[in-house]
Order: sequence, then structure tokens, then C-alpha cells
Amino acid sequence: MFSKLFGRKKEERDRFELPRNEHANWAFLGADMHSHFLPGIDDGAKTVEDSLTLIKAMIGMGYKQIITTPHVMIDYYPNTTQTIQAALQQVKDAMAANNINIPIRAAAEYYIDESFMKLLDTEPLLTIHEKQVLVEFSMMYEPPMLFDVIKRMQAAGYLPIIAHPERYLFFHKDFHRYKEFRDRGCLMQLNMLSIAGYYGKNIKVIADELLSKGLYDYTGSDMHHERHANTLKAMAGTRDYDKFIGYPFLNSRLV
Repeated sequence: MFSKLFGRKKEERDRFELPRNEHANWAFLGADMHSHFLPGIDDGAKTVEDSLTLIKAMIGMGYKQIITTPHVMIDYYPNTTQTIQAALQQVKDAMAANNINIPIRAAAEYYIDESFMKLLDTEPLLTIHEKQVLVEFSMMYEPPMLFDVIKRMQAAGYLPIIAHPERYLFFHKDFHRYKEFRDRGCLMQLNMLSIAGYYGKNIKVIADELLSKGLYDYTGSDMHHERHANTLKAMAGTRDYDKFIGYPFLNSRLV
């Protein structure tokens, strides 16, 4: 009993151990391309003050640029290009007033459903880079039209980036499905905190395997609040941090 308890405690310490190198940071990534920093429009920052707190945390961790990606999800966060750009301008004004200097722009994290299919046909999408678009879908079940939507995006000239594929539970027992995204021309984005075990052991296992097989293209903080920021800070210099060093993420091309 005591050995099991000790083992669990040791695993927790290893997961969130203090940095071995207090000077380690995430500067080598250059840009963060997945976050929720715009105030009051999704489940991320609630106020401008929250936005500034999170942005200052990113600067402190060495980031050179931020591409923030509010949810576009018709039932919960019915954002539009107009609501996103208005919130972005509010943040930029507050940054200028507080002498906070880092390039920031907005794209979006689009939720794949029937509303997204209509949006795809009616207006330009907000992109991460060139024609690259960040998309997500239900973490519990696969949308029946998933690959039809991906095909329609590509026909419209877009390149889908699959957000946090390690978090889609229904793929865990069908690992080959991840390669199917690559075979269909999609990019994939790792949530950094998945490697830290923040979302659970099973998700960490899948994230580690995807990373070891070189299936990720981007990595992002997916930061919503200070708990995320503090965990990301604590990762720097740990064994989990070491997994990112030398991996050919495309983030640096965004700066």
C-alpha cells in the first residue's frame, strides 16, 4: 500500500517538477499560435486585465509573437471576424497604454459542425499563416462529416490544422487514424500542456507517441488562464521540456 502511494506521489512530483535550469524558457519556439487571450468572447480571458496578465506571462517565457485564437462555436461562442477584431483592438489599446510590447494578432479556432460548413461557403476564414486554419471538433465522438469538411476546406484553398489531436479520445484505440490526417494533407498541433500530463495520463501517452513519431507540425499553449501559464512556466527546464528541444515545429516561421 505504502509503495503504491509513494509511487503516485513520485509520479506527481516528476510531472510538475521544478525547472532544472531556471533560465530555460520557450524563446526557441518564437511564436505561440493557439491561445484564448481576447476578453469576454470565449472561455479564456474574462477581462482586459486578464488578457494583459496572460500576455505578460508569455513575454516572460520568451515568446516573440502571439497569434490568439478565440473559439468560433455557434452554440456557445458565436464569434465573427468583427467581434474578434473588436476584442483584439481593445487588447492592443490596453497593451499600448501599459507599455506592453509584443506583436499580437488574431485568427480563430473553428469548431467543425454544420454552421462551420455554412461559414466556409460565405466568408473568408481567419488564418494562422497564409491559408492555414485551426480547427477542432468534439472530443467525445467523431463528426460524421469530418473528412468531408476537410475536403471542402482544401477545395476552398485552406490547409486545416487539427488542434490538439491527442485530446480526441475516440482516436486513442485507433492510432492509425492520426496518420490518416497527415495522408489527407492536414497539419497537426500539439497542446504543450498535454506533454506535462495536465489533461491526464492517457492524453500524455498519446501526445508523447505522436511527438516521438514526428506527426506534429505546430505546438501551442492553448492558454486560457493563469493556471495554464503557471504550468507552462514550471515545464521549462524539465524532462518534458527537453522533448520540445530540437523538434522541427513550424512556429518559428510565424515570427
